[in-house]
Amino acid sequence: MYTSRIAGLGHYVPDNVVTNEDLSKMMDTNDEWIIERTGIKERRWIDPKTGDSPSTMGTKAARIAIKNAGLTPDDIDFIIFATLSPDYYFPGPGVMVQEQLGIKEIGALDVRNQCSGFVYSLSIADQFIKTGMYQNILVIGSENHSGGLEKSTRGRGVTVIFGDGAGAAVIQRSEDSKGILSTHLHSEGKHAEELALIGPNTGRWVPEIISEDNPEDSSYYPHMNGNFVFKHAVTRFMEVIGEALATNNYKPEDINLLVPHQANLRISQFVQAKMGLSDDQVFNNIMRYGNTTAASIPIAMSEAWQEGKIKEGDLVCLAAFGSGFTWASALIRW
Repeated sequence: MYTSRIAGLGHYVPDNVVTNEDLSKMMDTNDEWIIERTGIKERRWIDPKTGDSPSTMGTKAARIAIKNAGLTPDDIDFIIFATLSPDYYFPGPGVMVQEQLGIKEIGALDVRNQCSGFVYSLSIADQFIKTGMYQNILVIGSENHSGGLEKSTRGRGVTVIFGDGAGAAVIQRSEDSKGILSTHLHSEGKHAEELALIGPNTGRWVPEIISEDNPEDSSYYPHMNGNFVFKHAVTRFMEVIGEALATNNYKPEDINLLVPHQANLRISQFVQAKMGLSDDQVFNNIMRYGNTTAASIPIAMSEAWQEGKIKEGDLVCLAAFGSGFTWASALIRW
């Protein structure tokens, strides 16, 4: 059986920087309030004039990842695209990336697992590689949150957290023992509406929405029960990281770098303290980008690699928790 390794990484974020001070002009909030609760200082939001979208940002990140892997787009056999904010309700953005990269008729799969979407996608790619079906798989996480956020005091609890951007990885077949050691996927649907966007949905289709047109209807915007999500997140992060380590007979101190989903800096700091990890063993960039959902782990991995914080032979752990609830981890020997 083959193994799969991450051969190349890339990321792209919009040029438009939105600071906490900028948000204070839109809603009743301030820099101190946001940093205390989330650790976020600024985020990137798409400027509509640029034409950026989840697919175009994903393509830009993909081109960098493919180049860093020493490949061309024609070497890619399959595309997996994770997002909660596709360009269209349908079709999904995977096929749009295939077209934008000019790759002929390869398969494209869209994954809707929100914050854990990239790790779920990585797991799918790993299985395809291990069975010999594909040799080079492009995995993308990309989000445009800013187009769907409620930029008012009512929506501030969610709006201040989220940013836009894309990250990509090329997963490549290898016969080396290094690479993705294991992946671990979980879900708990009974808490689905604690972190969700309820409408529009297929039970409440466009004609009904248009006819009602109620400006007080908040179901159009994301809803998050913040305290509830936080409590579950710290538990599930610890569990799924522990599962990955135990499966491969490692301990927390063996980790060279933990790259957690950038949900909230306070969650990452809690997990770091509980596991007894040093600052050098955990990579966070939520301060600069906010929560970019499916894009957060590939953006963080790409930055960590660029900064020399991921080196050959390192033990790297990825972990995510989010809407669904879903949570996942991957352990990688670089």
